[in-house]
Amino acid sequence: MTRNEGNLDRALRIIAGLVLISLVFIGPQTPWGWIGVVPLLTGLVGMCPLYSILGINTCPMKKG
Repeated sequence: MTRNEGNLDRALRIIAGLVLISLVFIGPQTPWGWIGVVPLLTGLVGMCPLYSILGINTCPMKKG
């Protein structure tokens, strides 16, 4: 499993995931906030399956 997310992309996904999950406990308190688990997990792992399908890679190129 290769990483296909850059550091900024990962940070934004983690923040968005935490914000969405917090909506389950604070705010409108609807179960739709659990959709935040998806960006949170992809941000923590550093690999997005949809990026793989679409051929997107925001991870910086390795110098070598």
